[in-house]
Order: sequence, then structure tokens, then C-alpha cells
Amino acid sequence: MAHFDKNEIAERFIRYAAIFTQSEEGVADTPSTPVQRDLARVLTRELQDMGAADVVFDEEKCYVYATIPGNIPTDPEKVAKIPDAQKKRRENTAPILGLVAHMDTSAAVDGRGIGIHPRLIPSYDGGEIVLNEELGIRMSEEDYPDLATKEGKMLVVTDGRSVLGGDDKAGVTQIMEVADFFLHHPEIAHGTIRIMFTPDEEVGNGVMNFDPEQFAVDYGYTIDGSRVGDMEFDNFNAASLHVDIKGKSTHPGDAYHSMRNALLVAMEYNALLPEKETPYHTKDREGFFHVDEMSGTTDHATMEYIIRDHDREKFEARKALAKSAADKLNSQYGEGVVTVTIKDSYYNMLEKIRPQMHLIENAREATRALGIEPVDVPIRGGTDGCTLSYRGIPCPNLGTGAYNYHSRYEYVCVDEMELGAEILLRIMNKYAGFEIDIA
Repeated sequence: MAHFDKNEIAERFIRYAAIFTQSEEGVADTPSTPVQRDLARVLTRELQDMGAADVVFDEEKCYVYATIPGNIPTDPEKVAKIPDAQKKRRENTAPILGLVAHMDTSAAVDGRGIGIHPRLIPSYDGGEIVLNEELGIRMSEEDYPDLATKEGKMLVVTDGRSVLGGDDKAGVTQIMEVADFFLHHPEIAHGTIRIMFTPDEEVGNGVMNFDPEQFAVDYGYTIDGSRVGDMEFDNFNAASLHVDIKGKSTHPGDAYHSMRNALLVAMEYNALLPEKETPYHTKDREGFFHVDEMSGTTDHATMEYIIRDHDREKFEARKALAKSAADKLNSQYGEGVVTVTIKDSYYNMLEKIRPQMHLIENAREATRALGIEPVDVPIRGGTDGCTLSYRGIPCPNLGTGAYNYHSRYEYVCVDEMELGAEILLRIMNKYAGFEIDIA
């Protein structure tokens, strides 16, 4: 039985996507850009209008919270025995589930001054999609093979000048659809559901300032993946690496045995890292070093890397290698010439999900019920769920039907978004029959 209207999903998504919410690297607090509040205000108003409870817009930090009250029978005596019953405002003995999506979009294709201009393709007929005739920007099945599986499906694409924002407004849309459905269909059983929309996920600060009292849940799902049916709960361990190199500048004509060119030392440092362990050469669970920025002069140079690996031991070994490369150069050029600063960003949520594999099993069951075979996909990145999992809320990631993230070729398949909403509905319904452990 279909519970959602594909045309309404498309209309909702396009409305959200057209609101410019690009975040910005290098800003210490949330939100990194004030435009993210524009979508937050819209979502707050719509949640209030549909009848959600406890709707809160944290305007300073740019978070939106809401509750969909449970509609299952409750035993007050049993609820009272749960140690955190008051803290989490429990209504019944079913687990409180959280749904999370982020409001910001990537700056990978800078949309400032351009905006976002989504275009609906009611039924994709195959072949090349002209995104922007004037600029000669086209999307083909040859370059993007997933398109070949979307013939006859409803798509939303860009105008070729910006990202679309399916990452993660497709997730926002699905959560809003599910919230609206449950609030108007009390005949479908569910426990308490809490919603959180976050800012600045794209710049690594998505849950930096979230309020655990507002988002008081036992388990959660981030809705921030790509293909519907993908189960993501095995992500990178991540760190940033800053390399600072002190050169010694002299006149090139008088530089014999006196100049120390910081740029050449930077090249030596990079050469000490494994040549084939870069994003270009790796896939699946293979880790890498990625130099993302280099700048400098003969006198001084800096490099910015990211370090990634799914395996914790290999991750620690990569960080040790980054330090030993600096030590080797310092032994050659002098102590303090090369300084490295390594800062951990997030860790693999897998170790936090393993004890709670019911989150994955129930998602798989809901997916198979719709004729889709679930696929466990390693996340070559991170999500808000990584941090939430390490803050006591096990939180795997589910697909949204959005493709080609961080690209002018980004698109969403509305048919898959509809299926994604159905999967969420079935997961929430499944947990209505569970009981939280009473210590």
C-alpha cells in the first residue's frame, strides 16, 4: 500500500531545494552562514502547522527539533520504572527513535550569487539530459551509469550552475513526509519519534551544538545516504593534518648551500607518503592521505591533508606515518623545520552499532518488504550519525534517492524518495512492538 504521493514529495523537495543554504568552511560556530536559518524557519512553521509537538527552533545555533507523540498503549507503572523516564520524557515503553537530516548544502560548486534552480523531469526518457544549453552542460548515462536505471522515473536536476542540495534536502523531505503522515494517520502504530534538523554537516559541525534534552532519544537514523536500500554503518575514522614548513630564503644568486626552499621540502614530505594511497587510487574500505591545500613561498609553506581509514589500527598507523615523515625531514634539515598538527575529526560508528544491530536488521526488513534488496555500503566519509553514535545515540545512515553529491550533476529520483519514506514508516511501525530494557 502506498502511503505517500510522489507529486507532493517532488513539490516539497523543490520548495526546500530552492532555498539557498550553502555552508562555509572555517567558521568556528554554527551556523556558518545565516542563510541556513531561512530553511529552518520554513521547517519550524510547517511542523507547527501539521501539529507536531515540542517544536523548537534554536535560532542562535540553527537547530530545529520536533516530536511526533507515540500512539501506542502505555503502562504508566512500567514507564515509571525506566530510569531515564523523566529525562527523556517517555510516554510509553517503546524505544524513542530519532530522525536526523541536515539543512546545509555543500560549497563544492559555489552557488553564491546564483542560487539553486531545481528542474523537474516528470518521466526521464533515457539518454542525455541537457542541464544548461547556454553553458553546454550535459549529463549522460555514460558518465553517470546510475542514470540508466532511472528511465521512466521522476527526477529533479540542477540548471548546471550549482549543486542541487539533494544532500541532504532529500532526507529533510522524507522526514517531513513521514511526520505529516503519522500526525494524520493515528491508525498506524508508532512510538515516540523525535526529529532534528541540523546546520553545517557539510563542514563537520552538524551536531556540535545540538541539545540532548530536545533530542532525547534511544536510537536514531540519519537520512543522508544515496541509493535507497543502502545500509551505512561503517564509516571512516577521520583526522586533519596540518603541515608547517620553515624555509630559509636567500637571493637565488647567492643560495649555494644556504637556501632551504620550503616548497621543495613540502614536495619531499608528500613523497614520503604512499603514492597509491590517495582518493584516486582507493575504494570501499581502503584508506588514504589526501592533500587538499598547498600554499607558500621559499621562506614558508603549509599543507592541509585529511587522513581516512575504516580500520582503527590502520588509522593510527597513518597518523604515526605522518609524524615520522616530519621526523625524517627534521633529521635532515634541522629540528623544527617541519611541524605537523594532527586533529581527530570523527571515528567509525561500527563499534557503536554492533551491539545494536537491530537497527540494521529492522531497516533491512523494511527495505525487503518493498522488494528492494538492502546493501551494506561502507561510508567513504562521515555523517552526523558518527558523532551521535559516540555521544550515546547509535545512529546508522539510510539512503535518500539523491545522486552525484557535491556536484553540478547532482539529481534526485523522486520514486526512490517515495520508497525511502515508506521504509522509514515501516521502521517506525516495527519499533512500536519493541520495549526498552527496564534496568
